[in-house]
Amino acid sequence: MAERGRRPGRVHGVAGTWPPQGGVQSGGLSAGFDVWSGSLEKLREWVRAEAGAGRLLPWVPIAFGTGIAFYFAADREPVLPVAAVTALVLGIAAFLLRRAKFFALAVMAASVAAGFATATFRTAHIAHEVLAKPAYSVSLSGFVEARDIRERTDRFVLRVTQMDGPRLPAKLERVRLSVRKGTAPAVGSFVEFKARLQPPLAPLRPGSYDFSRDLFFQGIGASGFVTGGIKARDPPAAGGFSLRYAAFMQDLRDGIDARIRATLDGDKRAIATALLTGRRDAITTPVNDACSSRGSAMCFRSRAITWPSWPASCFLSFARCSRSSRC
Repeated sequence: MAERGRRPGRVHGVAGTWPPQGGVQSGGLSAGFDVWSGSLEKLREWVRAEAGAGRLLPWVPIAFGTGIAFYFAADREPVLPVAAVTALVLGIAAFLLRRAKFFALAVMAASVAAGFATATFRTAHIAHEVLAKPAYSVSLSGFVEARDIRERTDRFVLRVTQMDGPRLPAKLERVRLSVRKGTAPAVGSFVEFKARLQPPLAPLRPGSYDFSRDLFFQGIGASGFVTGGIKARDPPAAGGFSLRYAAFMQDLRDGIDARIRATLDGDKRAIATALLTGRRDAITTPVNDACSSRGSAMCFRSRAITWPSWPASCFLSFARCSRSSRC
């Protein structure tokens, strides 16, 4: 029998009321506060764990890199003295707070400032003038810093001491020049000549190798070729320790090359010379193409004997140790 007041065949629901509005707000705020409190406590626990003995050091290079990132994010070039003084002050503050509770924070701040100052110093150190448009009949004089013997021509890097020519915006610090094969001057000599200069070569197509960027970080502001004879002159001043070191290393390479050429022949001689001295003029075209296709050509671009010196140093050290009674 149907209840009174209800029609058969219809679905009926039960109406109710929501809890009081204040109770809902109170419970939601309380739950949210508990979540934030637990998260902050967990974060504090992680920070205390990372700040333990021996675990803070890996975060220092991260903070240092963050400072470098801040440098690249700056709207204008920072002032080097200000960046250096700030890094120095924060470093001293971190040292003085080494027993305080805020030592970890002071170290991180000092690392960020050190990274920022290092990037600023690096930019100021490598900044130099770059030729913007071609220049003809330029009179150059300076010291030869490097020499590269190629397959068809020779190249050398000149540290410019005097530069005269029409429509030159500013004096360049270093230029790289090409000459006829076998006529490159010796490293460390002071020479003068006339040359035709070109701006550093830009990428030939989008995404290709940027020669101008490579030359910029080498301190070279232009490239070109010598148009007349090269005359050796007496230097007006000493070239400095770096020039003497470059001359010594070039003499060492020439001695190694002469020894290899007197002992080996063919492609063996060419590959050994390229690996030890960086000279690639004797490498035949098939060998050069084969190395380029296999990614080994980068080994031939080394201009020093750095990597062979490591095995030699280790061998001499072990030989010395084996003769000693302490080993």
